Amino acid sequence: MLLTITTTANPATDLGLLLRKHPDRVQPFEQSFGTAWVCYPEAGEDRCTAALLLEVDAARLARSHAGASGDASLKQYVNDRPYAASSLLAVALGKVFSTARSGDGGERPELAAAAIPLEIALPAVPCEGGPDLVRDLFAPLGWEVEAEAVPLPGFGTDSRHVRVRLRGEVRLADALSQLYVLLPVLDDAKHYWVDIGEVDKLVRSGGAWLAAHPRRGLIARRYLAHRRSYERAAHARLAELAEAAEAEEETTVEEEAVEEEAAVDGEKSLPLHRIRIAAVAEALAAAGAASVLDLGCGSGKLLAALLDDPRFTRVTGVDVESRALGMAEHALHLDRMPERRRRRLQLLQGSVVYRDKRFGGYDAAVLMEVIEHLDPGRLPAMEQVVFGAARPRTVVVTTPNAEYNARYGMEAHQMRHADHRFEWDRARFAEWAGAVAARHGYRVRIEGVGIDDPDAGAPTQMGVFDRD
Repeated sequence: MLLTITTTANPATDLGLLLRKHPDRVQPFEQSFGTAWVCYPEAGEDRCTAALLLEVDAARLARSHAGASGDASLKQYVNDRPYAASSLLAVALGKVFSTARSGDGGERPELAAAAIPLEIALPAVPCEGGPDLVRDLFAPLGWEVEAEAVPLPGFGTDSRHVRVRLRGEVRLADALSQLYVLLPVLDDAKHYWVDIGEVDKLVRSGGAWLAAHPRRGLIARRYLAHRRSYERAAHARLAELAEAAEAEEETTVEEEAVEEEAAVDGEKSLPLHRIRIAAVAEALAAAGAASVLDLGCGSGKLLAALLDDPRFTRVTGVDVESRALGMAEHALHLDRMPERRRRRLQLLQGSVVYRDKRFGGYDAAVLMEVIEHLDPGRLPAMEQVVFGAARPRTVVVTTPNAEYNARYGMEAHQMRHADHRFEWDRARFAEWAGAVAARHGYRVRIEGVGIDDPDAGAPTQMGVFDRD
C-alpha cells in the first residue's frame, strides 16, 4: 500500500519537520500486520514528497484472523488487503504520523498551524461507491479531487478500486486526520473488531470538520461498521461540536455591519464584540463576582478581558471543542503567561448540556453568544446544568436581538450566523429568561448591548440573573 504527500511550500523540506521524519533517512516502523516505511523520493526547497509504504505480512494478517471460520477463513487468500489502501493503511498512518496528526508543532507551532499547499496520492483505494463517493467525501473539505476507477490484477474490469489524487491548501494535521477517518469509510470495512472505543476515535479525529460534513451520517455509519448504537452515540457527540461551532471563527453579519466606519457622535463605533465583552465584564464586576465560569469560551476573548481585571481572581474557560481550547491557549499566550496571571486561569473541555461537577463553586457563569447555537430542544438540558446543578450566584446570558437584523439589511428569515439554530426578538428572550429565573429561584434584568435603535432596540440583548 502506498500513500504520498507532496508540498510546494517554500522551503518544502519543512514537510520533514511537520511529519517528524527526516528526509535523509529511510525509516521502518513495525506494525502487528507488517512493516510501514517512510522515505522521501524527492526533498528540495521547492518541492518535497514523503511516501508511506506499507508492506503487509500475509502470515501475520492471517494469524490475526485465526479464529475465523467458513467463508471468512478464505478471505486471506482472495482479498485485496496486501496492496489496496484500507483500514490497515489508516492505522499505520495514525501510528507513524501520530505527532503530526495531533497538530503539535514543537518548536514551530506556527508551522503546524498554517495551511500549506498539499498533494496527496493513493494509487489504489477500495471504494464502495466509486469515484463519485470520493468526491462527495473530500470536496466539501476543500480538496480538488481527481478520482478514477482502476482495475487491479485478478479483479477484472469491474474492480471497485479507485485511483485518488487530492490537491488543496490545508493544515497537514487536518489532512492526516481526514485520511485516517475516510480511508476505512471508502472501503466500508475494517480489519479489526469495532467496539465503543471507535466512537471516541471518530469524534477525536473528525472534530469540527466532520461535525459540519454533509455526509457525516454515511461516514459515521461506515466507520462504526454499521453498529446502530455506536452511530447514535457518535451523532450525539458530533451534534455537540456542531452546536458549539466557534462564532468568532466566522465573520457574522453583525460584525461586518458594526465594524464599518459608522460614526456615532462624530467617532467611530467600537466593534460589537468588544462592546459586548465590556458589558459582560461590567455586569460581573457589579455583581461582585471574583470567580467566573465562561461556558463556550471559544478563542478566549472574554477570558483575556477578565484576566486583565484583578477583581477576577479565578477565571475558567470551558468549550466542547478541543481545537477551540487550543486557540484560546494560543491567543492568551499561555506558554509565556506570567505565573501570577497563569494561576488565575483554567481551561476545561466540557459541554453546557451535560452535568459536570467541575462547574460548581463559582460566583458567576457566562453564556456569551452561546444559547443560539443550541437546538431549542436542548435548552432545558442547558438550563438544568447551569441554573439547576451549578447554581452560581450570578449568570450572564447574551444573545442576538432578531428585531435588529433589519438594520443590517437582512431579510426577515435570515440569521446572523450560519450555525445559529434560532434568534429571538426581545419579547421572546424576556419570556424565556423570566421562566428560567422563576423555575430556579433567580431574579433577572434584561439590558440592551450596543447602539440602541428607537424601534428595534439594541443589537445584543443581555440577561443578568441573580440568585434570590
